[in-house]
Amino acid sequence: MEKYVLDFADVDKTKLRLVGGKGANLGELSRIEGIRVPDGFCVSTEAFARIMGEAPAVHEWLNRLSGLEPEQRERIGELSQEIRRIIEGVAVPEDIRVEVSSALTRLGAHHAYAVRSSATAEDLPTASFAGQQDTYLNVIGEQEILRHIRRCWASLFTDRAVTYRLRNGFDHRQVRLAVVIQRMIVPQAAGVLFTADPISSNRKVSTIDASFGLGEALVSGRVSADVYKVRDGKVIDKKVSTKKLAIHALPAGGTIEQEIGPGSQNRQTLTDEQILQLERLGRKLEGHFGHPQDIEWCLADGTFHVVQSRPITTLYPVPRAADRANHVYVSVGHQQMMTDPMKPLGLSLFQITAARSMFEAGGRLFVDVTKGLASAASRANLLDILGQSDPLIENALVTLLERGDFIESTPGDPSDLGRIKSHRGMSSADILAPVENDPGMVSDLIERSEAALAALRQNIRSKSGPELFDFILEDIQQLTKTLWDSKNLAAIVAGIHASAWINDKMKEWLGEKNAADTIAQSVPDNITSEMGLALLDIADVIRPYPEVIEHLQRATGDDVLDGLAKLDGGRETRDALGAFLDKYGMRCVGEIDITRPRWSERPETLVPLILGNVKNTPPGSGKRKFEERRQEALRKEQALLERLKQLPDGERRASETKQMIELVRKFMGYREYPKYGKVSRYFVYKQALLKEAERLVREGVIDEKEDIYYLTFDELQEVARTRRLDRSIIGQRKDEHRSFEKLTPPRVITSDGEIIAGEYKRRNLPAEAMVGLPVSSGVTEGRARVILDMKDAELEEGDILITPFTDPSWTPLFVSIKGLVTEVGGLMTHGAVIAREYGLPAVVGVEHATQRIKDGQRIRVNGTDGYVEIL
Repeated sequence: MEKYVLDFADVDKTKLRLVGGKGANLGELSRIEGIRVPDGFCVSTEAFARIMGEAPAVHEWLNRLSGLEPEQRERIGELSQEIRRIIEGVAVPEDIRVEVSSALTRLGAHHAYAVRSSATAEDLPTASFAGQQDTYLNVIGEQEILRHIRRCWASLFTDRAVTYRLRNGFDHRQVRLAVVIQRMIVPQAAGVLFTADPISSNRKVSTIDASFGLGEALVSGRVSADVYKVRDGKVIDKKVSTKKLAIHALPAGGTIEQEIGPGSQNRQTLTDEQILQLERLGRKLEGHFGHPQDIEWCLADGTFHVVQSRPITTLYPVPRAADRANHVYVSVGHQQMMTDPMKPLGLSLFQITAARSMFEAGGRLFVDVTKGLASAASRANLLDILGQSDPLIENALVTLLERGDFIESTPGDPSDLGRIKSHRGMSSADILAPVENDPGMVSDLIERSEAALAALRQNIRSKSGPELFDFILEDIQQLTKTLWDSKNLAAIVAGIHASAWINDKMKEWLGEKNAADTIAQSVPDNITSEMGLALLDIADVIRPYPEVIEHLQRATGDDVLDGLAKLDGGRETRDALGAFLDKYGMRCVGEIDITRPRWSERPETLVPLILGNVKNTPPGSGKRKFEERRQEALRKEQALLERLKQLPDGERRASETKQMIELVRKFMGYREYPKYGKVSRYFVYKQALLKEAERLVREGVIDEKEDIYYLTFDELQEVARTRRLDRSIIGQRKDEHRSFEKLTPPRVITSDGEIIAGEYKRRNLPAEAMVGLPVSSGVTEGRARVILDMKDAELEEGDILITPFTDPSWTPLFVSIKGLVTEVGGLMTHGAVIAREYGLPAVVGVEHATQRIKDGQRIRVNGTDGYVEIL
């Protein structure tokens, strides 16, 4: 016989599907020694399923609801209201009523109860669903309790609950609801305890919100609360609010708001001793559940009672250190222009090729910079290097250092992050020395890389099984050796240092900002900018063929190339696209993650860019744009040299500057090549690993070849050796990845979990200006196009691109825009380099730019001083 009611004593965390998240947690809490939980029971999800079965009309409405988008609020409201009306009108079956009545008799039918919703997708480690279903307090009498049980069932379909599920990808039909019936505690005070600070995310700081009366007033935001912070057994901060009202239970049922007398309004809700007692209780619960907890508590007759404890789902995971010492971690993604989560295979392969230790958290990678910050010998250089990649990272680290409470200075050698010396303080002779006697350096390096890539493609063809993995690891060692080769490093940094030298000296000698930005336009050997110009050439190929253009406008997937064969101009188009993909097809958004689909795998990704070029640019634009910018750079060079010659000691200054300009023109383009070479090798590895995956599918080891993306390289190597795999790990990793996609990675995080935010220290900017880092000079105005996914890139000539980040795959869009704004970036990141070469005013590192700027707004971008204005 089905049992529809379970006492807390019969419930633990394994009963999630039966009693929902809240019920499972309460059952688990009631088993912990020393934790007081008000008595109660759960009406199971089986009862909810029974009710839904007796209301078949609901399912038709559910089908309509499931096809909606979260933005269709009015329609969601209409359908949800009808579903709630049907459920609230269903009579509670007699056998369920009898079980509820028996449970109430055991606990005391005359008592007041809280009737609380408990969904199966609720209070989970990755999704709290807090506040999405309803709670009713101080309900008295069997009939009222049964009525409120129906109201809880119906609350699974409130507008907010439905919208939340749609946004988070939960199927309405798969979520069930239990109801918790819990004896009311009539408290003197109540509130919420977070065992990690919800503002800073510091796991060692507990935060307590407390107010008089029932906690419902605090949770609903109707009263102000005292806020206490505790660390290491000490109250470190107290904010005592003015508490003008409290909510209390009425003897006959229900609640009432009452004003607090003037003498008590500013009284501390909890004593310091009670604060510390509550914090210890919270740490005990955190230890039991293994996660920081969001705990609802109430204080009655001097005793703390716990009425709920759920995981805090908004905290970013902390990278795991090998010891308990303090550590500071810096985001790799913010420097690589890829802040999305990576799949395990992508993470592990990037770690292997990185040649230094990295730590995973939330599907992203972080570098431990503690030693570099602690050492006086390396600190300034480290901050300078990080500041060039992202100034907000530098400022966050300076803020942490200035606090003086986390990093202890130590003597020692410079961190390995200091391998590339800063340009600051370097003379022109210092910059010239490594490269001046090697005129063919760049062409030699490119030829060497191309030859190694060709050999890799040839030699990997015969490799499979364990031999393939050994071969890839050996090739990665060669790749790493090449990247850190002194000649390669010298070619990379020569242009960077020369550019910085020009900017510093021209500002000092001529009072001109960012002079090198113009000098860097249309430099040779820039593989990334050449890629954007190559797409303009493809537009020239297809422009005379309307059938091809029409085909591209409507084709999807494989049809993009396959459907060209019979069209006038189809062969020419296929040849042009094929040549482009042969050279650049290994690129894609987020290309540092080997698991991301490449352009060669999904050529349809390029179609919006090509069609945009056809629409927005005249024939011959690629060569013409390159030459126009090259001539502008030459004119800038001549102007600077002429002005310098007029200064005291002008001939020497002009001669030095001429040498630095030549370095920028010769070496700045090569800055983009090493990553191109690395990503090219990644694609070769990927193709070989996918062939291995196809064998594993044929042998029944995995279900589909893309399953290998959810294994680390080492795990996949072991599967290739043993031909065995626990497939459940694939499902777990997929769920983890989906949860990581909802997280926003921090730039800087400590081993305490504290997120340190940086800020710009600039003055004299226009009111309401959005501040960022100036990376490409000039001022421009135009229509903002907020684009989060390149496939949605419908641009018109003169638009300004607003996007979270730009890696090399985004730069083909730059040929159609007149300005760039990103949320992430630094002076030498790929988007900044290409913006300068194309002569686009650009500001990067503008916090929340894609939210603060609305698509279609007219804006002004000041790439000289680093700010954005909405006009």
